[in-house]
Amino acid sequence: MDFRTETSLGYVVNHFARLMARDLEARIKPHGMALGAFPALLHLWEKDGLTQKELVAKLGIEQPTLAATLTRMERDGLVTRQRDAGDGRVQRIRLTDKARALRELAYAEATAVNARAVAGLTEAEQQQLLTLMGRVISSLETTPGSD
Repeated sequence: MDFRTETSLGYVVNHFARLMARDLEARIKPHGMALGAFPALLHLWEKDGLTQKELVAKLGIEQPTLAATLTRMERDGLVTRQRDAGDGRVQRIRLTDKARALRELAYAEATAVNARAVAGLTEAEQQQLLTLMGRVISSLETTPGSD
């Protein structure tokens, strides 16, 4: 079997993601945001007060990983965890004023990283890339090993 990293979709996408993450981290870290918190913040900026269970599902990560991320986000003054008034077993994640104030800056930094990544592509190629990546993601969101 002839495995080559330059023709391995998994390797190339992983490398691409690491480069994007490195650039984004360099841009948001000076503003008090950790890269690991960024995906959770994106979802909370869309809808504040999600439960931990809802965030786990949206992020596609394990609950212990999210719990550790939320602990760091609390430490950094970005979120609070509050018991749900209707069900004390449920914790709702709420943004702090500090996190709300970072929203537009974070969007601008992420937009700049995205623009830098696709600067060599035409608008049509950019749309095609997103369309193809969406299709690949849909294929992988099925149960692993169900081919």
